[in-house]
Amino acid sequence: MSQIKGPAIFLAQFMGDAAPFNSLPNITEWAKSLGYKGVQLPSWDSRIMDLAKAAESKDYCDDLKAQTNGLEITELASHLQGQLVASHPSYDEMFDIFAAPEVRGNPAERSAWATEQLKLVMKASANLGLNVTPSFSGALMWPYIYPWPQRPGGFVEEGFKELAKRWKPILECADEYGVDVAYELHPGEDLYDGATFEQFLEATGNSARVHINYDPSHFILQCLDYVGFIDVYASRIKAFHVKDAEFRPSAKSGVYGGYLGWKERPGRFRSLGDGQVDFKQVFTRLTAGGYSSWAVLEWECCYKDSSQGAVEGAPFIASHLIDVPAKAFDDFAGSASDTARNRRILGLT
Repeated sequence: MSQIKGPAIFLAQFMGDAAPFNSLPNITEWAKSLGYKGVQLPSWDSRIMDLAKAAESKDYCDDLKAQTNGLEITELASHLQGQLVASHPSYDEMFDIFAAPEVRGNPAERSAWATEQLKLVMKASANLGLNVTPSFSGALMWPYIYPWPQRPGGFVEEGFKELAKRWKPILECADEYGVDVAYELHPGEDLYDGATFEQFLEATGNSARVHINYDPSHFILQCLDYVGFIDVYASRIKAFHVKDAEFRPSAKSGVYGGYLGWKERPGRFRSLGDGQVDFKQVFTRLTAGGYSSWAVLEWECCYKDSSQGAVEGAPFIASHLIDVPAKAFDDFAGSASDTARNRRILGLT
């Protein structure tokens, strides 16, 4: 069995304009003081890095690594760029804020910009010695998730065909630079569960670069078997966000309670240990499935402050890391293979 690395922390939710959250040296010094050993970097945040320079220059990337106070860079996250590869027109205005000013208001140019950004992520990842980027798929079909009125024949197939077409040049670049794309299966994206992941995978011709960023919090909110999911998709899980959640339906609201505020919704993201995710089983099944990359805290909680969530997150993850056994527990009772002896025991002499 392989051993999971950690604890690490995704910096996106913690970045700010005031110290210690305003630069890579400052925020990694803070993270290190809390016990984290790795940091996942938001590739879109200029306070952290210049993505274009990272794609162009290995020297620049070496300098980035020198600014992390000894913490390892686990991955470059590319969620916001992935989101913009494909976006239904109903979301155009809301998603424009994630794009460069010069392409806002033009969906085609915005998608092309996002594609080029993701290619930069692949090149920068290679320069940093990284082989996976957690990302979003984008969404063309999400507004039609509930089939009323009934979707026309071939609608879903056409949607995945177009999504795969848009991702093809990105996946080709990823293959050139040896980087896997680990899609975070997230409501709001066209890839939000195992079934949609498989539909996309098939549409890409079973691309060897299409993988999963496992985050059980999104599965809790969907009432999906998040532990069984690991057993089914272990070979495709290349990144891991450690995030907690709870789902508490009421007489008033259930799975579709998203018009309510986060505190009032039946489904809520929580700080680690405050929700319903059985992390002992999650870490056990990931370990059994051969996952050997990083366990990365992604903090999102509607009740607890981020500083408290970060302080509590490092020891929580560390306590769930499994030291894989050097030998089987029953080795003391074993013996060498002896065919004749085995046949005697079986009564086959």
